[in-house]
Amino acid sequence: MTALVTTRNTPQPDDAYDLLLSAHEGLSKEESDALNARLILTLINHIGDLDVLREALEVAKG
Repeated sequence: MTALVTTRNTPQPDDAYDLLLSAHEGLSKEESDALNARLILTLINHIGDLDVLREALEVAKG
């Protein structure tokens, strides 16, 4: 089992944030929501560890 990384793990966080914002440019609310859903499902597949996913969901829920 891999533990969820909750400390900054992106060497260029501003660039990562800009990528996310750029992906949403020009999209309607519905298109943006669909993009977010596809991104989440893609990242869930990449993580592949249900324990890590559970931990991430708890962190995200606050």
